[in-house]
Amino acid sequence: MVLESYRAKVQPYIARLARPFLGWTPSRLSLLALMLAVAAGGVALLVRWTTPYLFLAVALLVFLTGLFDVIDGEVARSTGRSSVRGDFVDHVFDRYSDVAILLGIAASGYANPIVALLALVSLLLVSYMGTQAQAVGLGRLYGGLLSRADRLVVIAVAAFLEFDWSLPWPWATSLPWSRFHVGGITFTVIDVALVYFVIAGQWTAIARAWKVYRALPSKP
Repeated sequence: MVLESYRAKVQPYIARLARPFLGWTPSRLSLLALMLAVAAGGVALLVRWTTPYLFLAVALLVFLTGLFDVIDGEVARSTGRSSVRGDFVDHVFDRYSDVAILLGIAASGYANPIVALLALVSLLLVSYMGTQAQAVGLGRLYGGLLSRADRLVVIAVAAFLEFDWSLPWPWATSLPWSRFHVGGITFTVIDVALVYFVIAGQWTAIARAWKVYRALPSKP
């Protein structure tokens, strides 16, 4: 999944979604996205003591997080309020959002904590490689298998499927509570998403690092 490659095609729809928020400041929208991400992580944490049906709320909150993460940038550009400070604040909030969502899911009881930790490290490395390219003067990198839009969509879909995989859908499994058993190993839909984050995240981070390395001069 490389959703960033479709940004130009969906730009008119993004602009339409941003219209009702043109009176907001971009930083306020970024803060709203962060609050939604923290709420998603908090609700995922509650799943541990309540019911997996709360994953439906997690999926909705993650979706809204991604929506407002896109809208804040569009509002900044369309109103002429883009700034280096705003860009920095947006990236800081994005990283805290990633941590909040992944920590909540890791503690939900529906994710292997070790895999969740590896997924979080991979996501942070992906973001770091993108901003490090900008730091050395090559511009921000958004390419790769796991952009932020990709991972928000993946985790939202995984949370939606996790809320009750035993529903009578055509692809539903007979095993309860979304837990599969292969070779004595038990895993969930969210585990599958996290494993994808680990693999695709490392691939993306290494690919970005290699791209930056090749673009930098070898001589002083």
